[in-house]
Amino acid sequence: MPETSLSPPGADAVPAPAAEHLPLRRGPLLITSLLAATAGALIYLAPLAAVWRTAWPYALLFAALGTAQLGTVARVLARPTWRRLLLAAAAALAVLVVWLLTRGTPVLPGPSPWIPVDSVIGFVDRICAGLQVIGVAGFGIVWVLGAVAAARGPGARAARRPRLRRVAGAIAVAPVTLVVLLATFVGLSGASDGFAGAGFPGDTVAPRHLPAGKRSTVAYCRIDGVPLAMDVYTPPAGTATPGRGAPVAMYLHGGGLVLGDRKLSGLGASLSNHQAALFTPLRERLNANGYLVASIDYRLTPAAPWPATLEDARCAVRFLRAHAADLGIDPSRIGVWGASGGGLLSSMLGLTGRQGGPGPYAEQSSAVQAVVDMFGPTDLNDFTDAPPFIRFLLWAGIGTSTATRHSASPINYVTGPAPPFLILHGAQDEDVAPRQSVRFAERLRTAGVPTEFVEVAGTGHTLATPAQRPSTQEVTDMVVDFFAATLR
Repeated sequence: MPETSLSPPGADAVPAPAAEHLPLRRGPLLITSLLAATAGALIYLAPLAAVWRTAWPYALLFAALGTAQLGTVARVLARPTWRRLLLAAAAALAVLVVWLLTRGTPVLPGPSPWIPVDSVIGFVDRICAGLQVIGVAGFGIVWVLGAVAAARGPGARAARRPRLRRVAGAIAVAPVTLVVLLATFVGLSGASDGFAGAGFPGDTVAPRHLPAGKRSTVAYCRIDGVPLAMDVYTPPAGTATPGRGAPVAMYLHGGGLVLGDRKLSGLGASLSNHQAALFTPLRERLNANGYLVASIDYRLTPAAPWPATLEDARCAVRFLRAHAADLGIDPSRIGVWGASGGGLLSSMLGLTGRQGGPGPYAEQSSAVQAVVDMFGPTDLNDFTDAPPFIRFLLWAGIGTSTATRHSASPINYVTGPAPPFLILHGAQDEDVAPRQSVRFAERLRTAGVPTEFVEVAGTGHTLATPAQRPSTQEVTDMVVDFFAATLR
Protein backbone atom coordinates (compact mmCIF):
# COMPACT_ATOMS: atom_id res chain seq x y z
CA MET A 1 0.00 0.00 0.00
CA PRO A 2 1.65 3.25 -1.10
CA GLU A 3 2.44 5.88 1.51
CA THR A 4 0.31 8.93 1.43
CA SER A 5 1.62 12.35 2.40
CA LEU A 6 -0.42 14.62 4.56
CA SER A 7 1.73 17.63 3.61
CA PRO A 8 0.05 20.28 1.49
CA PRO A 9 1.13 20.53 -2.13
CA GLY A 10 4.33 22.58 -2.60
CA ALA A 11 5.45 22.23 1.04
CA ASP A 12 8.91 20.90 0.00
CA ALA A 13 9.53 23.66 -2.62
CA VAL A 14 12.32 26.13 -1.93
CA PRO A 15 10.87 29.61 -1.49
CA ALA A 16 11.99 32.12 -4.16
CA PRO A 17 14.40 34.78 -2.95
CA ALA A 18 13.21 38.35 -2.69
CA ALA A 19 13.73 40.37 -5.85
CA GLU A 20 16.22 42.71 -4.22
CA HIS A 21 18.53 39.76 -3.48
CA LEU A 22 18.49 38.32 -6.98
CA PRO A 23 21.98 38.40 -8.54
CA LEU A 24 22.60 40.47 -11.65
CA ARG A 25 24.98 39.66 -14.49
CA ARG A 26 28.41 41.34 -14.56
CA GLY A 27 28.00 42.68 -18.07
CA PRO A 28 30.16 45.28 -19.82
CA LEU A 29 27.83 48.14 -18.83
CA LEU A 30 28.04 47.26 -15.15
CA ILE A 31 31.84 46.92 -15.27
CA THR A 32 32.15 50.29 -17.03
CA SER A 33 29.85 51.91 -14.45
CA LEU A 34 31.90 50.46 -11.59
CA LEU A 35 35.10 51.72 -13.23
CA ALA A 36 33.64 55.22 -13.61
CA ALA A 37 32.49 55.38 -10.00
CA THR A 38 35.84 54.06 -8.73
CA ALA A 39 37.83 56.54 -10.83
CA GLY A 40 35.64 59.42 -9.67
CA ALA A 41 36.27 58.48 -6.04
CA LEU A 42 40.03 58.18 -6.53
CA ILE A 43 40.16 61.61 -8.19
CA TYR A 44 38.77 63.50 -5.20
CA LEU A 45 40.68 61.28 -2.75
CA ALA A 46 44.08 61.82 -4.44
CA PRO A 47 44.68 65.37 -3.07
CA LEU A 48 43.04 64.62 0.31
CA ALA A 49 46.06 65.90 2.27
CA ALA A 50 45.92 69.20 0.37
CA VAL A 51 42.17 69.49 0.97
CA TRP A 52 42.88 68.95 4.67
CA ARG A 53 45.26 71.92 4.68
CA THR A 54 42.73 74.21 3.01
CA ALA A 55 39.43 73.00 4.53
CA TRP A 56 39.62 70.05 6.92
CA PRO A 57 35.81 69.57 7.27
CA TYR A 58 35.64 68.91 3.53
CA ALA A 59 38.57 66.52 3.81
CA LEU A 60 36.60 64.51 6.37
CA LEU A 61 33.55 64.62 4.10
CA PHE A 62 35.61 63.46 1.10
CA ALA A 63 37.12 60.65 3.17
CA ALA A 64 33.66 59.48 4.26
CA LEU A 65 32.26 59.69 0.72
CA GLY A 66 35.27 57.87 -0.71
CA THR A 67 35.04 55.08 1.85
CA ALA A 68 31.34 54.65 1.18
CA GLN A 69 31.74 54.77 -2.57
CA LEU A 70 34.65 52.35 -2.82
CA GLY A 71 32.91 50.03 -0.35
CA THR A 72 29.68 49.88 -2.37
CA VAL A 73 31.64 49.34 -5.59
CA ALA A 74 33.53 46.43 -4.03
CA ARG A 75 30.28 44.82 -2.81
CA VAL A 76 28.65 45.15 -6.23
CA LEU A 77 31.69 43.66 -7.92
CA ALA A 78 31.73 40.74 -5.47
CA ARG A 79 28.02 39.94 -5.87
CA PRO A 80 25.90 42.31 -7.92
CA THR A 81 22.36 42.50 -6.56
CA TRP A 82 19.64 45.06 -7.01
CA ARG A 83 19.99 46.41 -3.47
CA ARG A 84 23.78 46.77 -3.74
CA LEU A 85 23.38 48.45 -7.11
CA LEU A 86 21.05 51.04 -5.59
CA LEU A 87 23.55 51.72 -2.78
CA ALA A 88 26.36 52.26 -5.29
CA ALA A 89 24.17 54.65 -7.30
CA ALA A 90 23.23 56.54 -4.11
CA ALA A 91 26.91 56.95 -3.14
CA ALA A 92 27.80 58.36 -6.58
CA LEU A 93 24.76 60.63 -6.45
CA ALA A 94 25.86 61.94 -3.05
CA VAL A 95 29.22 62.99 -4.54
CA LEU A 96 27.39 64.83 -7.32
CA VAL A 97 25.23 66.67 -4.77
CA VAL A 98 28.31 67.80 -2.84
CA TRP A 99 29.96 68.93 -6.08
CA LEU A 100 26.91 70.99 -7.06
CA LEU A 101 26.63 72.57 -3.60
CA THR A 102 30.29 73.64 -3.56
CA ARG A 103 30.65 74.90 -7.16
CA GLY A 104 29.93 78.30 -8.66
CA THR A 105 27.97 80.19 -6.02
CA PRO A 106 28.48 77.69 -3.20
CA VAL A 107 25.65 76.78 -0.86
CA LEU A 108 27.97 75.08 1.63
CA PRO A 109 30.37 77.42 3.53
CA GLY A 110 34.15 77.66 3.39
CA PRO A 111 36.74 77.53 0.61
CA SER A 112 36.03 75.27 -2.34
CA PRO A 113 37.36 71.75 -1.70
CA TRP A 114 37.88 71.33 -5.44
CA ILE A 115 40.67 73.91 -5.81
CA PRO A 116 43.38 71.37 -4.84
CA VAL A 117 41.81 68.89 -7.25
CA ASP A 118 42.08 71.50 -10.01
CA SER A 119 45.57 72.80 -9.15
CA VAL A 120 47.21 71.36 -12.31
CA ILE A 121 44.28 70.92 -14.73
CA GLY A 122 41.49 73.40 -14.21
CA PHE A 123 38.61 71.10 -15.10
CA VAL A 124 39.45 67.91 -13.19
CA ASP A 125 36.49 68.46 -10.84
CA ARG A 126 34.21 68.37 -13.89
CA ILE A 127 35.83 65.14 -15.04
CA CYS A 128 35.14 63.72 -11.58
CA ALA A 129 31.51 64.83 -11.75
CA GLY A 130 31.15 63.43 -15.28
CA LEU A 131 32.43 60.03 -14.14
CA GLN A 132 29.90 60.02 -11.32
CA VAL A 133 27.14 60.82 -13.82
CA ILE A 134 28.24 57.86 -15.95
CA GLY A 135 28.24 55.68 -12.84
CA VAL A 136 24.74 56.72 -11.73
CA ALA A 137 23.32 56.39 -15.25
CA GLY A 138 24.98 53.02 -15.81
CA PHE A 139 23.77 51.62 -12.51
CA GLY A 140 20.27 52.82 -13.31
CA ILE A 141 20.26 51.20 -16.75
CA VAL A 142 21.58 47.90 -15.38
CA TRP A 143 18.92 47.97 -12.67
CA VAL A 144 16.12 48.56 -15.21
CA LEU A 145 17.41 45.87 -17.58
CA GLY A 146 17.68 43.43 -14.69
CA ALA A 147 14.11 44.17 -13.64
CA VAL A 148 12.84 43.62 -17.19
CA ALA A 149 14.75 40.33 -17.49
CA ALA A 150 13.40 39.12 -14.14
CA ALA A 151 9.85 39.96 -15.20
CA ARG A 152 10.21 37.96 -18.42
CA GLY A 153 11.50 34.89 -16.63
CA PRO A 154 14.38 32.49 -17.39
CA GLY A 155 12.72 30.97 -20.44
CA ALA A 156 12.53 34.28 -22.28
CA ARG A 157 16.15 35.02 -21.38
CA ALA A 158 17.35 31.74 -22.89
CA ALA A 159 15.35 32.28 -26.05
CA ARG A 160 17.14 35.58 -26.73
CA ARG A 161 20.58 33.95 -27.18
CA PRO A 162 22.44 35.62 -24.27
CA ARG A 163 25.94 35.09 -25.71
CA LEU A 164 25.15 37.08 -28.85
CA ARG A 165 23.50 39.73 -26.73
CA ARG A 166 26.60 40.02 -24.54
CA VAL A 167 28.78 40.63 -27.59
CA ALA A 168 26.41 43.27 -28.90
CA GLY A 169 26.29 44.91 -25.47
CA ALA A 170 30.07 45.02 -25.23
CA ILE A 171 30.31 46.66 -28.66
CA ALA A 172 27.66 49.23 -27.72
CA VAL A 173 29.36 50.11 -24.43
CA ALA A 174 32.92 50.20 -25.86
CA PRO A 175 32.88 53.98 -26.72
CA VAL A 176 31.71 54.83 -23.21
CA THR A 177 34.41 52.59 -21.74
CA LEU A 178 37.08 54.37 -23.79
CA VAL A 179 35.79 57.75 -22.61
CA VAL A 180 35.87 56.53 -19.01
CA LEU A 181 39.44 55.23 -19.37
CA LEU A 182 40.65 58.49 -20.93
CA ALA A 183 38.86 60.59 -18.29
CA THR A 184 40.31 58.35 -15.56
CA PHE A 185 43.86 58.88 -16.80
CA VAL A 186 43.50 62.66 -17.21
CA GLY A 187 41.61 63.12 -13.95
CA LEU A 188 43.94 61.00 -11.81
CA SER A 189 47.03 62.53 -13.40
CA GLY A 190 45.78 66.03 -12.66
CA ALA A 191 44.50 65.37 -9.15
CA SER A 192 47.70 63.56 -8.14
CA ASP A 193 50.05 65.94 -10.04
CA GLY A 194 51.21 63.21 -12.37
CA PHE A 195 51.14 60.50 -9.67
CA ALA A 196 54.02 62.33 -7.91
CA GLY A 197 51.85 63.29 -4.95
CA ALA A 198 49.40 66.18 -4.85
CA GLY A 199 50.88 68.99 -2.79
CA PHE A 200 48.75 72.10 -3.26
CA PRO A 201 50.08 74.55 -2.26
CA GLY A 202 52.98 72.80 -0.53
CA ASP A 203 54.90 73.60 2.64
CA THR A 204 55.59 77.31 2.96
CA VAL A 205 57.75 79.56 5.14
CA ALA A 206 57.44 83.15 6.35
CA PRO A 207 58.57 85.73 3.76
CA ARG A 208 61.53 87.00 5.79
CA HIS A 209 65.17 86.12 6.34
CA LEU A 210 65.14 83.85 3.29
CA PRO A 211 68.53 82.26 2.55
CA ALA A 212 70.55 83.94 -0.21
CA GLY A 213 70.94 82.07 -3.46
CA LYS A 214 68.22 79.56 -2.57
CA ARG A 215 64.61 78.80 -3.48
CA SER A 216 62.00 79.24 -0.76
CA THR A 217 58.24 78.76 -1.03
CA VAL A 218 55.90 81.28 0.60
CA ALA A 219 52.11 81.62 0.67
CA TYR A 220 51.63 84.97 -1.03
CA CYS A 221 47.87 85.40 -0.71
CA ARG A 222 44.81 83.64 0.63
CA ILE A 223 41.84 84.39 -1.61
CA ASP A 224 38.42 82.88 -0.84
CA GLY A 225 40.16 80.80 1.81
CA VAL A 226 42.62 79.29 -0.68
CA PRO A 227 46.37 79.76 0.01
CA LEU A 228 48.45 80.46 -3.11
CA ALA A 229 52.12 79.52 -3.39
CA MET A 230 55.09 81.53 -4.66
CA ASP A 231 58.62 80.24 -5.20
CA VAL A 232 61.13 82.97 -4.29
CA TYR A 233 64.61 82.67 -5.78
CA THR A 234 66.85 85.05 -3.86
CA PRO A 235 70.02 86.40 -5.49
CA PRO A 236 73.37 85.11 -4.22
CA ALA A 237 75.05 87.05 -1.44
CA GLY A 238 77.08 90.00 -2.66
CA THR A 239 75.12 90.64 -5.87
CA ALA A 240 72.82 93.37 -4.53
CA THR A 241 73.60 97.06 -5.05
CA PRO A 242 74.72 98.51 -1.70
CA GLY A 243 72.05 100.68 -0.08
CA ARG A 244 69.33 99.67 -2.52
CA GLY A 245 66.81 96.85 -2.61
CA ALA A 246 66.97 94.22 -5.34
CA PRO A 247 64.79 94.53 -8.45
CA VAL A 248 62.19 91.83 -8.97
CA ALA A 249 61.31 89.73 -12.03
CA MET A 250 58.05 87.81 -11.49
CA TYR A 251 57.30 84.83 -13.72
CA LEU A 252 53.80 83.68 -14.70
CA HIS A 253 53.65 80.13 -16.06
CA GLY A 254 51.90 79.18 -19.29
CA GLY A 255 49.20 76.62 -19.99
CA GLY A 256 46.38 78.69 -21.47
CA LEU A 257 45.14 79.67 -17.96
CA VAL A 258 43.78 76.11 -17.72
CA LEU A 259 46.89 73.95 -17.24
CA GLY A 260 50.16 73.87 -15.32
CA ASP A 261 51.78 75.14 -12.15
CA ARG A 262 54.95 76.83 -10.92
CA LYS A 263 56.78 73.58 -10.09
CA LEU A 264 59.89 72.51 -12.00
CA SER A 265 58.99 68.81 -12.15
CA GLY A 266 55.85 66.73 -12.43
CA LEU A 267 52.82 66.94 -14.67
CA GLY A 268 52.20 70.62 -13.91
CA ALA A 269 55.69 71.56 -15.06
CA SER A 270 55.21 69.64 -18.32
CA LEU A 271 51.89 71.34 -19.01
CA SER A 272 53.36 74.77 -18.22
CA ASN A 273 56.33 74.20 -20.57
CA HIS A 274 58.72 76.41 -18.61
CA GLN A 275 61.39 75.60 -21.17
CA ALA A 276 59.48 77.52 -23.85
CA ALA A 277 59.62 80.63 -21.63
CA LEU A 278 63.37 80.13 -20.99
CA PHE A 279 62.61 80.09 -17.27
CA THR A 280 65.76 78.33 -16.03
CA PRO A 281 68.36 80.31 -18.04
CA LEU A 282 66.57 83.59 -17.36
CA ARG A 283 66.21 82.85 -13.66
CA GLU A 284 69.92 82.00 -13.40
CA ARG A 285 71.00 85.12 -15.28
CA LEU A 286 68.67 87.42 -13.39
CA ASN A 287 69.70 86.00 -10.01
CA ALA A 288 73.36 86.40 -10.93
CA ASN A 289 72.63 90.06 -11.79
CA GLY A 290 71.11 90.69 -8.37
CA TYR A 291 67.41 90.19 -9.15
CA LEU A 292 64.97 88.41 -6.91
CA VAL A 293 62.91 86.06 -9.10
CA ALA A 294 59.39 85.05 -8.06
CA SER A 295 57.30 82.31 -9.69
CA ILE A 296 53.66 81.90 -8.68
CA ASP A 297 50.79 79.47 -8.78
CA TYR A 298 47.40 80.95 -9.59
CA ARG A 299 43.90 79.53 -9.62
CA LEU A 300 43.17 77.92 -12.97
CA THR A 301 40.12 78.38 -15.13
CA PRO A 302 37.40 77.13 -15.34
CA ALA A 303 37.70 75.98 -11.71
CA ALA A 304 38.03 79.67 -10.83
CA PRO A 305 36.30 81.71 -13.54
CA TRP A 306 38.04 84.65 -15.16
CA PRO A 307 39.27 87.10 -13.87
CA ALA A 308 40.40 85.02 -10.86
CA THR A 309 43.79 84.29 -12.46
CA LEU A 310 44.45 88.00 -13.00
CA GLU A 311 43.31 88.82 -9.46
CA ASP A 312 45.85 86.30 -8.12
CA ALA A 313 48.66 87.81 -10.20
CA ARG A 314 47.79 91.30 -8.95
CA CYS A 315 47.75 90.04 -5.38
CA ALA A 316 51.23 88.56 -5.88
CA VAL A 317 52.56 91.99 -6.88
CA ARG A 318 50.95 93.60 -3.85
CA PHE A 319 52.43 90.87 -1.62
CA LEU A 320 55.92 91.65 -2.91
CA ARG A 321 55.48 95.34 -2.14
CA ALA A 322 53.99 94.69 1.29
CA HIS A 323 56.98 92.50 2.22
CA ALA A 324 59.65 94.52 0.41
CA ALA A 325 61.67 95.14 3.57
CA ASP A 326 61.54 91.48 4.61
CA LEU A 327 62.54 90.31 1.11
CA GLY A 328 65.16 92.99 0.58
CA ILE A 329 63.63 94.26 -2.66
CA ASP A 330 62.90 97.63 -4.21
CA PRO A 331 59.07 97.94 -4.48
CA SER A 332 59.45 100.50 -7.30
CA ARG A 333 61.28 98.03 -9.58
CA ILE A 334 59.05 95.05 -10.36
CA GLY A 335 59.01 93.50 -13.82
CA VAL A 336 56.99 90.54 -15.05
CA TRP A 337 57.35 87.94 -17.78
CA GLY A 338 55.49 84.90 -19.03
CA ALA A 339 54.78 82.80 -22.10
CA SER A 340 51.47 81.86 -23.74
CA GLY A 341 48.80 82.20 -21.01
CA GLY A 342 51.49 83.65 -18.77
CA GLY A 343 52.21 86.22 -21.46
CA LEU A 344 48.55 87.22 -21.50
CA LEU A 345 48.59 87.67 -17.72
CA SER A 346 51.83 89.64 -17.89
CA SER A 347 50.32 92.02 -20.44
CA MET A 348 47.13 92.37 -18.40
CA LEU A 349 49.21 93.22 -15.32
CA GLY A 350 51.07 95.89 -17.26
CA LEU A 351 47.86 97.44 -18.59
CA THR A 352 45.50 97.06 -15.61
CA GLY A 353 47.76 96.81 -12.55
CA ARG A 354 46.86 100.30 -11.38
CA GLN A 355 43.24 99.19 -11.02
CA GLY A 356 44.05 97.07 -7.94
CA GLY A 357 41.77 94.13 -7.19
CA PRO A 358 40.23 91.99 -4.43
CA GLY A 359 42.27 90.19 -1.81
CA PRO A 360 44.73 91.27 0.87
CA TYR A 361 47.27 94.11 0.82
CA ALA A 362 44.71 96.51 -0.64
CA GLU A 363 46.87 99.46 0.41
CA GLN A 364 49.58 98.37 -2.05
CA SER A 365 49.71 98.95 -5.81
CA SER A 366 49.47 96.07 -8.31
CA ALA A 367 51.30 98.04 -11.01
CA VAL A 368 54.49 96.69 -12.61
CA GLN A 369 57.29 98.65 -14.25
CA ALA A 370 58.22 96.36 -17.17
CA VAL A 371 56.51 93.59 -19.18
CA VAL A 372 57.96 90.78 -21.27
CA ASP A 373 55.21 89.04 -23.25
CA MET A 374 56.32 85.81 -24.91
CA PHE A 375 53.81 84.74 -27.58
CA GLY A 376 50.86 85.46 -25.33
CA PRO A 377 47.39 85.70 -26.88
CA THR A 378 46.14 89.27 -26.99
CA ASP A 379 42.72 88.87 -28.65
CA LEU A 380 40.74 85.82 -27.50
CA ASN A 381 38.10 86.44 -30.16
CA ASP A 382 40.71 85.78 -32.87
CA PHE A 383 41.14 82.00 -32.66
CA THR A 384 39.00 80.68 -35.51
CA ASP A 385 42.02 79.20 -37.31
CA ALA A 386 43.74 77.78 -34.22
CA PRO A 387 44.24 73.99 -33.81
CA PRO A 388 41.32 72.07 -32.23
CA PHE A 389 43.09 71.48 -28.90
CA ILE A 390 43.83 75.20 -28.49
CA ARG A 391 40.20 76.04 -29.26
CA PHE A 392 39.15 73.41 -26.70
CA LEU A 393 41.33 75.00 -24.01
CA LEU A 394 39.88 78.41 -24.81
CA TRP A 395 36.34 77.01 -24.68
CA ALA A 396 37.03 75.13 -21.44
CA GLY A 397 38.81 78.00 -19.70
CA ILE A 398 37.03 81.15 -20.85
CA GLY A 399 33.90 79.88 -22.58
CA THR A 400 32.22 81.00 -25.77
CA SER A 401 30.94 84.40 -24.64
CA THR A 402 32.32 87.14 -26.89
CA ALA A 403 32.03 89.61 -24.01
CA THR A 404 34.02 87.42 -21.61
CA ARG A 405 36.73 86.82 -24.21
CA HIS A 406 36.83 90.56 -24.86
CA SER A 407 37.31 91.21 -21.13
CA ALA A 408 40.27 88.79 -21.02
CA SER A 409 42.04 90.23 -24.10
CA PRO A 410 44.96 92.61 -23.40
CA ILE A 411 44.54 94.45 -26.71
CA ASN A 412 41.30 95.95 -25.41
CA TYR A 413 43.04 97.66 -22.46
CA VAL A 414 45.55 99.80 -24.36
CA THR A 415 43.94 103.08 -23.38
CA GLY A 416 46.59 105.12 -21.61
CA PRO A 417 50.02 105.15 -19.98
CA ALA A 418 51.64 101.76 -19.48
CA PRO A 419 55.11 100.39 -18.64
CA PRO A 420 57.58 99.43 -21.42
CA PHE A 421 56.81 96.21 -23.29
CA LEU A 422 59.08 93.62 -24.92
CA ILE A 423 57.03 91.27 -27.12
CA LEU A 424 58.56 88.09 -28.57
CA HIS A 425 56.70 85.72 -30.88
CA GLY A 426 57.69 82.72 -33.00
CA ALA A 427 57.12 83.31 -36.72
CA GLN A 428 55.78 79.75 -37.16
CA ASP A 429 53.49 79.76 -34.13
CA GLU A 430 50.28 77.89 -35.04
CA ASP A 431 48.75 77.90 -31.54
CA VAL A 432 48.69 81.70 -31.16
CA ALA A 433 48.97 83.44 -34.53
CA PRO A 434 51.86 85.96 -34.71
CA ARG A 435 49.42 88.57 -36.06
CA GLN A 436 48.05 88.91 -32.52
CA SER A 437 51.39 90.21 -31.22
CA VAL A 438 51.89 92.38 -34.35
CA ARG A 439 48.56 94.14 -33.81
CA PHE A 440 49.16 94.40 -30.07
CA ALA A 441 52.56 96.04 -30.59
CA GLU A 442 51.06 98.49 -33.08
CA ARG A 443 48.27 99.41 -30.65
CA LEU A 444 50.78 99.96 -27.83
CA ARG A 445 53.02 102.18 -29.98
CA THR A 446 50.03 104.22 -31.13
CA ALA A 447 49.16 104.81 -27.48
CA GLY A 448 52.68 106.03 -26.79
CA VAL A 449 53.84 102.96 -24.84
CA PRO A 450 57.54 102.14 -25.32
CA THR A 451 57.34 98.82 -27.18
CA GLU A 452 59.84 96.51 -28.81
CA PHE A 453 58.51 93.65 -30.94
CA VAL A 454 60.75 90.77 -32.06
CA GLU A 455 59.52 88.05 -34.40
CA VAL A 456 61.69 84.96 -33.88
CA ALA A 457 62.26 83.01 -37.09
CA GLY A 458 62.46 79.22 -37.14
CA THR A 459 60.29 78.54 -34.11
CA GLY A 460 56.63 78.14 -33.18
CA HIS A 461 54.95 78.26 -29.77
CA THR A 462 58.29 78.31 -27.95
CA LEU A 463 61.50 80.31 -27.75
CA ALA A 464 63.70 77.27 -27.15
CA THR A 465 64.18 75.89 -30.69
CA PRO A 466 67.89 75.20 -31.40
CA ALA A 467 67.94 76.72 -34.90
CA GLN A 468 65.77 79.77 -34.21
CA ARG A 469 66.88 83.32 -35.03
CA PRO A 470 67.54 85.17 -32.75
CA SER A 471 69.00 82.18 -30.90
CA THR A 472 67.90 81.09 -27.45
CA GLN A 473 71.01 82.71 -25.99
CA GLU A 474 70.33 85.95 -27.84
CA VAL A 475 66.70 85.99 -26.67
CA THR A 476 67.87 85.42 -23.10
CA ASP A 477 70.31 88.33 -23.41
CA MET A 478 67.55 90.46 -24.90
CA VAL A 479 65.21 89.88 -21.93
CA VAL A 480 67.95 90.46 -19.35
CA ASP A 481 69.01 93.67 -21.11
CA PHE A 482 65.40 94.85 -21.30
CA PHE A 483 64.88 94.40 -17.56
CA ALA A 484 68.23 96.08 -16.88
CA ALA A 485 67.21 99.10 -18.96
CA THR A 486 63.68 99.43 -17.54
CA LEU A 487 64.26 98.52 -13.89
CA ARG A 488 67.61 100.22 -13.31
